[in-house]
Amino acid sequence: MAVTADDLDAATSAVVAALRPATDLDWAAQAGSLEWDCWHTAEHIGDCLMSFAGQLVARPQDRYVRFMANADKDASAAEVLEFAEASARILAATVRASGPDVRAYHPSGQADPEGFAAMGCVETLLHGDDIAQGLGVAVDPPRDVCTRVLTRLFPEAAQDLAGVDPWAALRWSTGRIELPGRPRPAEWRWRGAPLSG
Repeated sequence: MAVTADDLDAATSAVVAALRPATDLDWAAQAGSLEWDCWHTAEHIGDCLMSFAGQLVARPQDRYVRFMANADKDASAAEVLEFAEASARILAATVRASGPDVRAYHPSGQADPEGFAAMGCVETLLHGDDIAQGLGVAVDPPRDVCTRVLTRLFPEAAQDLAGVDPWAALRWSTGRIELPGRPRPAEWRWRGAPLSG
């Protein structure tokens, strides 16, 4: 039940399908409960996923690769969404090209390609949802992808929330929502390192 590059592609396609029709709306609107607006949240997705790809290529053991990926300041909403999508597809291609024994630095543990794919899914889905909330639209990701990502990055929550909709469980695990009998977590952390390591 590993998270794969195909899962990242599916997560990306779900977010892009939800947001592309909304690129004529005001992307200066606040993205969900974040301090960022929708435009800068999409830019963050692009930067984050390019960073993950850089980690897998350079494989540093104790730091991030020293670069930032930014959208042009005059990029339209459609263009900043394109930047986020391109970064996600580059990360997916990098995951496919990386052997399973590859490890690279992430603050949550020395991550493998599956870990970076899973973290890429979370960044894409959750920040895509933040943008969607700001624009008054909805992201509807594949539940099987959510299940695999939850199991990989939040194994304890995956067990505790086995009967909960996987998308709701993933949003709860990242501090986005409350669930019945479960207050919204004030702090959370995923596990980037392989579960067996």
